[in-house]
Amino acid sequence: MIKIQNIRKSFQTLDGEKQALKNVSFELEDGKCLLIGGENGSGKSLLMSIIAGLEDADSGSIELNGKRVGLVFQEAETQILGETPREDIAFGPKNLGWKKVDVEAAVLKALEKTGLSPKADYPARFLSGGEKRRLALACMIAMDLPIIIMDEPYANLDYQGVKQVNGLIKQLKSEGKTIIILSHEIEKCLGLADRFIVLFRGEKVFDSDPQSALNEDLEKWNIRNPMVTYKNLEDFIW
Repeated sequence: MIKIQNIRKSFQTLDGEKQALKNVSFELEDGKCLLIGGENGSGKSLLMSIIAGLEDADSGSIELNGKRVGLVFQEAETQILGETPREDIAFGPKNLGWKKVDVEAAVLKALEKTGLSPKADYPARFLSGGEKRRLALACMIAMDLPIIIMDEPYANLDYQGVKQVNGLIKQLKSEGKTIIILSHEIEKCLGLADRFIVLFRGEKVFDSDPQSALNEDLEKWNIRNPMVTYKNLEDFIW
C-alpha cells in the first residue's frame, strides 16, 4: 500500500510564501487505479514529483514499501533517450545492470504490449504524440515497475491516441500494477479509476469513488462537469 501523509510544500514568491501543497494525505492499495483531478496549478504535478523522489516536501512522509515508481511526463518526448523505440526501451534495463539476454527479452515484451513492434527501429522523434506516450509506458513495462504515475496523459492526443493510452492502462491494471493518473480531462478516464481525488489550490477537497464524483459540483473546483456529455460511469471508458 502507498501511504502519503500530510505532504506540505511552499515556495517563496514576490508576494510572500505560497503554499503549493497543503497537508495532502491519502492511502492507495496495491493494484488500484487512482485519478487525481484538478485545474492547472492545483499541485498535481508537484505531488507526482514528490512521490517519485524528484522533489522534496517541506514536511510529511511517503511510504512506498520499497517499490520503484515510474513516471510518464506530460511531454513524453522529453523522456526519449534512444534514437529508436528499441534503444529507448533498453536504456532503463541496461542501467539497472540486467544481462543482455534479459534486456532483449524485456524490450521485445514491451514493444509487443504497447503495439510498437512495427516501429521498433523507426526514428523515435518522428513518432506521433500517442506513440510517444506508449513508448514512455513501454519503458516502464520493460523495467516491470509496480507503480506508474502518468501526468496529463491525454494532452494533445486525438481520439485514437486516447483509446490507445487507455487500452494500456486497462492492461496494466489487469496485471496488478498500481496506476496514478493526473488529469483535468477526467471524462477520458474516470471509468478506469477505482478512486478519485480532487486537488484545488494545493488542497485535497474531494476523495471518494468515481461514481460519487458524478453527484458533485465539480465546476466549483474548475473541473469541467463530465455529466454534460455522459450519463453513466461506463460511458467514461474511451
